[in-house]
Amino acid sequence: MSTFTDLNPDAAQLQSGIERFHRVREDIMSQVRQVIVGQDEVLDQVLIALFVGGHCLLTGMPGTAKTLMVRTIADALGLEFRRIQFTPDLMPSDITGTDIIEEDASTGHRKWTFVHGPIFGNVVLADEINRTPPKTQAALLEAMQERSCTVRGHIYKLSAPFFVLATQNPIELEGTYPLPEAQLDRFLFNATLDYLSEADELKVVDLTTATRAPKIVPVTNAEELLDFQQLVRQVPIAESLAKYAVSLVRATRHKNDSAPDFVKKYVNYGGSIRAAQNIVLAAKARALSHKRYHVSYEDITAVIVPVLRHRILLNFHAESERIDTDSILNRLIAHVPRPRD
Repeated sequence: MSTFTDLNPDAAQLQSGIERFHRVREDIMSQVRQVIVGQDEVLDQVLIALFVGGHCLLTGMPGTAKTLMVRTIADALGLEFRRIQFTPDLMPSDITGTDIIEEDASTGHRKWTFVHGPIFGNVVLADEINRTPPKTQAALLEAMQERSCTVRGHIYKLSAPFFVLATQNPIELEGTYPLPEAQLDRFLFNATLDYLSEADELKVVDLTTATRAPKIVPVTNAEELLDFQQLVRQVPIAESLAKYAVSLVRATRHKNDSAPDFVKKYVNYGGSIRAAQNIVLAAKARALSHKRYHVSYEDITAVIVPVLRHRILLNFHAESERIDTDSILNRLIAHVPRPRD
């Protein structure tokens, strides 16, 4: 097994950064565990997204602690937190902010003043993002990709780091609007929250019906989190694994020669190159989070489904046969040959 000390001349500083990364991650999990019960896989995916610098979409039924999870993680990170409650009457200016006319009391002159919207934060919770029409949903597009927003021709840079952690209800529920494909593609992960086990639900009832109230203590800061994002990008990946990630994404496109028959039958649109980039980045963060200094095959396969489930569009054949995206992706993982060690 190769280590960072073998790969970088400044080994001592790098090793110190790795140890700090592991301590901070464990401290974050310890803080979040005071409030959140279960959902280990989702928590792992959200932290991977944060350490990569990507955005995360949380999908689940009402009452599965999506909003509580995001707020608790933001508190543990020690970052500026903003919440936007998406509703059918929400306007784009309610997200980005707007210019207003103010009068100088001393001179009587009027001038335009920009009032910052809730998008100007480090961790932005877009709560129930699919409860608002596409026009308002699109107000997040520039912020998520360019880390800036444009109002009346003026470009305003957002603070770094910047994360959008969005929650949405299943689209079958009343009063929901499907997210545009261009916006879905901006999310690194689409993490799904399911109902807890009976034992975990009993723990939740015990935690939330007593008098004790856990206090979340920040364990890191913005500058350190940016350093962690650079550290993750230094994790090496074998060329064979990178090719495997690219091959798997290419196999999701029904017009590609490498696509299996079930993809050609059930899939309308496959993943773009951004999907392959996100798979590799997420696999690097997962490897480092599990105290490995290189990407393994298991790291790749563990992130494929949450990276691709919102990027694959199925056709009416899949809908009529009640085949979902996750089953297609799991079949694809089994179909694409595993790279040689």
